[in-house]
Amino acid sequence: MKTDRTHSREALFEGVLIGTAVGDALGLAAEGLSPGVIAKRFGRVDRFRILGSVGWVSDDTEQSALVAQSIARAGGVVPGAARAFRRAILGWFWRLPWGLGMATLRACLRLTVGLARSGVSSAGNGAAMRSAIVGAFYRDGSARVEAARAIAEVTHTDSRAVEAAVFVADVVAVEGAGRERIVAALARVGNGELRSSIERALALVERGASMADAAKTLGNTGFVLHTIALASFAFAREEGRSVEEILPELYAAGGDTDSIGAIVGAWLGAQRGVGAFPSRWVDRLQSGPFGLAHLRALARELAEVEATRTPRATVRFNWPWALVRNLLMYPVILAHGFRRLAPPYR
Repeated sequence: MKTDRTHSREALFEGVLIGTAVGDALGLAAEGLSPGVIAKRFGRVDRFRILGSVGWVSDDTEQSALVAQSIARAGGVVPGAARAFRRAILGWFWRLPWGLGMATLRACLRLTVGLARSGVSSAGNGAAMRSAIVGAFYRDGSARVEAARAIAEVTHTDSRAVEAAVFVADVVAVEGAGRERIVAALARVGNGELRSSIERALALVERGASMADAAKTLGNTGFVLHTIALASFAFAREEGRSVEEILPELYAAGGDTDSIGAIVGAWLGAQRGVGAFPSRWVDRLQSGPFGLAHLRALARELAEVEATRTPRATVRFNWPWALVRNLLMYPVILAHGFRRLAPPYR
């Protein structure tokens, strides 16, 4: 029988995982586009646009789910979770996912040939975008840092990427309004470049800068310093604003919209819970592997693991269907890519 405490922890895990998925799926169609193209082509990005009305998720959500699965299978023991994640991401890679970053691709190839050190020197978003669930599960600060670092280094070894993963986890773990969480997590950041980028974001919040101005100043590419800075700016000014205001405004700034959206979505989910997201977004998330039911089952499993400290591996998905689905989605993603060659260009 679940206690109220177990229910509350399950709600946190669910908020983080589903918040990641919503932020990822909404931003996916706008990824890599300029603000001008987004405004002309989509207007306000407040619905799913990849294929019909379904919220298809990308590697941001899928890797977050793999991290949750790995923590559960290791019973929360950090070295075991990192080892489980190595196995999980290798299996995921050979199901031919679309949209994975170059650093993750190289790391998975290194895992394929059996190299003990799989991570590559990259300051991309891959480690940070999947780290929010680490912050939700590991309440002890030392364990949280150890887990975030170990899981990040499976694919990324650049100190900026690793510390960004720790920062994303820390924002989830502390309490308070968005700005309070960002400031508290910033106190643990040791990398000077990352610290400076977050401080610039906070300064822009204090000055009342717009999202468009922040994106121009901070950057919005797949470089992790840009991503964390812009995500921090968006979250630090969340107070008094709904999720339906925060996320579309973030997407309007363009750039790596799905990864930045996934991180901010996870932070909002941790702070406000799934109920803060409109049902028209949550209920239309994809079904099957890495879909809504899968993420909810992972949240339940994490709560049970935390309560019992017993490894669990009961949440599974149909990997042949995941492979088939990936292959079927390739023409859709290619069509979106070719659409970008047509006007409006910018």
